[in-house]
Amino acid sequence: MSGTYYLFGGELSYFTRKLEAALIFYGLDFENRNKNSNNPTDLEARSGTHQVPVLQTPENWMIGDTTPIMHLLDSRLPHRRMFPTGPLGILTQVIEEYFDEWIARTMVHYRWHFPRSAEFASLKMAGGNKEIAQRVRTWGPKACRATGTDSELQQKAAEDEYTRILEMMELQLQETPYLLGDRPCAVDCVVLGSLRAHTNMDPDPKETTAKFKRVVAWSEGGADNWDGSGLLAPFPESTPFGRFILTEMASTYQPYVIANQSAQVAGAKAFHASIYGEDVSYLSRPYPEKSRQMIVDRIGNTLSVEERQQVLDWLRRVDLAYSFAG
Repeated sequence: MSGTYYLFGGELSYFTRKLEAALIFYGLDFENRNKNSNNPTDLEARSGTHQVPVLQTPENWMIGDTTPIMHLLDSRLPHRRMFPTGPLGILTQVIEEYFDEWIARTMVHYRWHFPRSAEFASLKMAGGNKEIAQRVRTWGPKACRATGTDSELQQKAAEDEYTRILEMMELQLQETPYLLGDRPCAVDCVVLGSLRAHTNMDPDPKETTAKFKRVVAWSEGGADNWDGSGLLAPFPESTPFGRFILTEMASTYQPYVIANQSAQVAGAKAFHASIYGEDVSYLSRPYPEKSRQMIVDRIGNTLSVEERQQVLDWLRRVDLAYSFAG
């Protein structure tokens, strides 16, 4: 559908910048708008969420939640889709899930456990108002506790994991212009969101990211220059970066998401999981389970019998069947 889309969110929002990257790749006419300056009460009532981003479509729909938004836009722009069809689309969404529901916690840690970054981000969010910024900063430690980065061991391990990701990105971008091949996909969108909203912005993680010159150049605009051509690496081989992320998922994301699923079923408010060799307490959250179930449903409802078997066999080989095999 032609017309202008309006992206309501924030410059320092992980998921706003993820969706912004997608809108650029789709080649859509869109405008960024700050949620807090545009009748946020009405936006929340119409979209059904208090979170950002919210996308206003040309027909005046207000939609939240980046992954379903991108599936909608894929249906409108199939030649530029961010989630391929078939098994390759499942692989793409599985890797996107890791960044959506696991690496996002590392961004929370980097922002709120480092005083310099916390001051920078809170002042920017508060429009320079120091009193409001102080109130914003009180939220940070609560978010870190809820997402399991309270202990020094978890903080150091999360930082090391992210550094490994940057190392693999740097290597992959020597070989292909995007992380899963010669064209962008949802994985590129969410990774660009993390860089543009967090680790290229917040002073402390920026020192780490700055060491990876290709990653910085790619995230600062190089990635946006897509002409609509190219192919992703095939299923199930993917790229070295894709295979690396799947290995990381099996040892970190998977024990977390399975324990969260059990807590949601039991109606528990919190749960424990063994992560990086330490017993960690997490707040039980409905969205990671909803997001995991989206992938399970997509496997069950959008693939042929043969394709479904290929995906289930692949999930077993990469040790992620417990998360997504139903």
